Amino acid sequence: MSDPGYFVHPSAFIDEPCDIGEGTKIWHFCHVMAGARIGCSCNLGQNVFVASGVVIGSNVKVQNNVSIYAGVVLEDDVFCGPSCVFTNVVNPRSQIVRHGAYVATRVRRGATIGANATIVCGATIGRYAFVGAGAVVRGDVADYALMLGVPARQVGWMSRHGYRLPNPDSDGVMVCPGSGWRYRLAEQGVLRCLDWPEDQPLP
Repeated sequence: MSDPGYFVHPSAFIDEPCDIGEGTKIWHFCHVMAGARIGCSCNLGQNVFVASGVVIGSNVKVQNNVSIYAGVVLEDDVFCGPSCVFTNVVNPRSQIVRHGAYVATRVRRGATIGANATIVCGATIGRYAFVGAGAVVRGDVADYALMLGVPARQVGWMSRHGYRLPNPDSDGVMVCPGSGWRYRLAEQGVLRCLDWPEDQPLP
């Protein structure tokens, strides 16, 4: 197509067939393999690799030097920081072919993966969770959880606007210092936003 509705830098390689949404920008030295699906209004920074079978939603930001391997799904509004790492085999060996042993990883809507963080395959990263720079995640992460360290542990909660939530008030409510939106623990380990539907993008 002479005008596909998305931008690809001349140094990037796009293998056909693949599905790339309108308004997406794919920058220097990227490689998108055949069979990948990328939504609308995404931004793939320099030297990003997207394997066959990967699914990327809309408005996803992938910073420089990130490889997204088969088995990884990034939902809408996900942010992947520079040089963050995804894996897709639990027990890799050079001498043994394990193409049929890929373990799925899902990063749910609005989550952030910090620079140089590692997501070991098999994890589901919850909606609007925040994985700090350099953390190593080895299991599922709750919605809105703030994860730091090696191995990563939950140390608090993050708002949908990317602010660490303070301790709850006498009514059990945590107020985002950036937006004023309110959050409350619905049950142990489950945080809910009181001011906007969970499945809707920010206004």
